[in-house]
Amino acid sequence: MFRPRLPDVPTPPSTLIPQQHNHHSPVPAAGRSLSPYAGPVAAVLVGGVVLTALLAAVAVTAISVAIAAVVLRSLVNGANRR
Repeated sequence: MFRPRLPDVPTPPSTLIPQQHNHHSPVPAAGRSLSPYAGPVAAVLVGGVVLTALLAAVAVTAISVAIAAVVLRSLVNGANRR
């Protein structure tokens, strides 16, 4: 009663239909392939990632040094007042 009834699957025809093969070779832009540019593009991307990581590391280091300088200055000023 609660089981779904699936429709019968029709059998495919036994005759084979010949397929047409259209072999069109894509024409590269300006007669060149873009594959020679894959290496330089990858190098630029990796270089950009590395430079961005180095810039972030320098920024974090600068912030840490600034915080440490403020803390040390407050400690030295507190010691001089006593």
